[in-house]
Amino acid sequence: MTKASALILAVLLTGCGSMERRAISTDKAPAALATYSQGILAGNTLYLAGQIGLDPATRQLVPGGLPAEARQALNNCRAVLEAAGFALADVAQVQVYLADINDYELFNQTYAGFFPNPQPARAVVAVAGLPRGARVEILMTAVRRK
Repeated sequence: MTKASALILAVLLTGCGSMERRAISTDKAPAALATYSQGILAGNTLYLAGQIGLDPATRQLVPGGLPAEARQALNNCRAVLEAAGFALADVAQVQVYLADINDYELFNQTYAGFFPNPQPARAVVAVAGLPRGARVEILMTAVRRK
């Protein structure tokens, strides 16, 4: 490594360690079910906690199965994004957890209408279980465009 490269790396690492982190919270999304924040803003990046299809007012899963839960989870994510001054167009990456991988196509039908092009990068995985017996959990990472 050259001295110049080492200096640049040191400056970058020093700046990363002092980055301010701020919790994001909104009553338009369900309150946390445990000890976590709805979102954390670090610099220009917003990290959202996973959202399931809970109605923010009742804190119960919305009726209607996977499509309704997916729509509500996405709306809950949107509420946290908006509370931090972001929009769905700022989302760079989405992680989706399905209780049943056979719901993949059904999930895609609901998901397709939420994001403008270009679509965010995404991963979908099946899991053994989700909080409250939910069928889907969604988390996002968004980056503020300059």
